[in-house]
Amino acid sequence: MNLEQVWQDLHGLAETSFKEVRTTDYIAHMLEREGVGVQLFKKHTGLIAEVGSGEPVVGFRADMDALWQEVNGEMKANHSCGHDAHMTIGIGTLLALKKKEDTLKGTFRCIFQPAEEQGNGSLSVIKNGGADGLTTLFGVHLRPKDELSFGEAAPSISHGGGIFYEGKITGEDLHGARPHQGVNAIEAGFALGQLLQSVRISPMLPHSIKMTSFHAGASNYNIIPGSATFALDVRAQTNEAMDELKEQIDKKVTSFSHMLGVKIEGNWIDYTPGAAVNEEAEAIMREAIVQEMGEEALRPRVVTPGSDDFHFYTIEKPELKACMLALGADLTPGLHHPDMRFNHDCLEQGVRVITRAVELVLER
Repeated sequence: MNLEQVWQDLHGLAETSFKEVRTTDYIAHMLEREGVGVQLFKKHTGLIAEVGSGEPVVGFRADMDALWQEVNGEMKANHSCGHDAHMTIGIGTLLALKKKEDTLKGTFRCIFQPAEEQGNGSLSVIKNGGADGLTTLFGVHLRPKDELSFGEAAPSISHGGGIFYEGKITGEDLHGARPHQGVNAIEAGFALGQLLQSVRISPMLPHSIKMTSFHAGASNYNIIPGSATFALDVRAQTNEAMDELKEQIDKKVTSFSHMLGVKIEGNWIDYTPGAAVNEEAEAIMREAIVQEMGEEALRPRVVTPGSDDFHFYTIEKPELKACMLALGADLTPGLHHPDMRFNHDCLEQGVRVITRAVELVLER
């Protein structure tokens, strides 16, 4: 199987969250032709594929969705986060283990998961049985060059948690000549954004609160808007820190609303948890990196403020031993950049490391 051709095919099929229909069909038909057992999810896109039989069942999660962004002046689905590479590595691992199927002492399951970018695709997979029976789960993510260079790899990624707050300021519009008669929602939003910067938790824990969306007013410039909508992006390196941030933000919003005498309320949406790395799984991945890439390739655990819904698997199934391979690929200019590029030789390296990690689990 030509990994480069698989990547090119998947890259060209880019589809956004829960719309990965052609991507699902492509992977299913390819694997079925290779004699790999495939099972489609009935309630959403994505699939699971297995080689081997019996227990234990070792899994690998490959995220499928692309981002919707402007590329060369055109809005389109674009694989700028490397999910096309992750799927290619999953396919390559399945086919590598298919050749050794008669000697496998257990089952390898590849989960082709939709909607990672939406932050809840993993929950749909879990709800629909895709993770049932797993004892160990691995993942992979290409890393930007400023974290890891091509030829380097780390046995796990310690993601931070992320969540959005969708808020609304509800008041009455005012005449532009009579600002004293009420509250300007734009000024209230600006002040709220500044107030939220006074939220404090331990400086030893990376965290941030940003207002990332604000909409108020219309085409008549002589009307002071009384209502507005806004959104916050909140990040924290640990789930405990995230809980503390949310509690403080709720209190700030409530007190600010009372102070102004205008209704401000909102909802927390699209929570993505921070990492819960299993040390046993991490040790196995470390051993696989050394065996397949050499001691000189091994790097320490990568800590990043980015988030990934991979970690819902261990939150929903605490008994699951899981970690995510950080794979160096000389990736530039950066993840989610519309012109993201990487060294495609990392695909073969990823297949070798994941294949070996699976074998190490099944040999124990």
